[in-house]
Amino acid sequence: MSVLEALIFGIVQGIAEFLPISSTAHIVIAQLLFGYSFPGLSFEVILHLGSIVAVVLYFRSDIIHLINAFFRFIAQRHPEDRPEFFFAIYIVIATLITGFLGLLLEDFLAESIKTPIFIASSLAITGFFLILIEKYHKIGHRTEKEMNLLDAVIVGLAQTLAVLPGISRSGSTLIAALYAGLNRKTAVRYSFLLSIPVILGSSVLAIDDLNTGALASIGTLQLIVSFIASFITSWIGIVWLINFLNKGRLIYFAIYCFLLAIIVITMLDPSTIIQAE
Repeated sequence: MSVLEALIFGIVQGIAEFLPISSTAHIVIAQLLFGYSFPGLSFEVILHLGSIVAVVLYFRSDIIHLINAFFRFIAQRHPEDRPEFFFAIYIVIATLITGFLGLLLEDFLAESIKTPIFIASSLAITGFFLILIEKYHKIGHRTEKEMNLLDAVIVGLAQTLAVLPGISRSGSTLIAALYAGLNRKTAVRYSFLLSIPVILGSSVLAIDDLNTGALASIGTLQLIVSFIASFITSWIGIVWLINFLNKGRLIYFAIYCFLLAIIVITMLDPSTIIQAE
């Protein structure tokens, strides 16, 4: 892998991770375009590490506040800490649902889902639901104070679908949260904070696949470049998406998903079996 390729992979991962356009699909497409296959999951762990560091640092104050409120409510039962206590509980519940069902789905579907046709179809489905939630569903007004267990279950189930290449994790959680009646600000906050245990968990599960030989074959400089690129562009993606959703529309992401699906289905060999996470 050249330094330029490492830079591009890092940029692709960072930009696509938190936008509702599927980072897995973009990494897969980038591999096919470069004719390069990652040696196991080792390099993907490095890419995801850049994203997880970015989201943790960006939301560090929110995370600290949430943790403090959680334990303060347990110890002192302050009423003002109750919403944050249950908000943290709902993050845990959605994560457990995603982790359990995601592992079952991944083992069941295996290699049959890693084809250009499947990825294109998944991108189109993501685009369809982005339009559906934007055009035909009234955005709710509920905040963290009005969240309930059903919201966590709905979002957790939706997030499970992101195990399918082409289905966006951020897109599925945003769509589900908005469908459940949460307002945009709460849906975005829930989606981003929920990404931390999910991305971290998937990276931890992939530790067994870490191969120092595979990483060495990529090169130390390339690994550093890809990590930094992933970190910086993940941070930019977080800032941009939050600002965009406060005044923009999800339909633009839907159009992008449709266009990318067309590119995938027309430019890539439909019989290809893609080695991706």
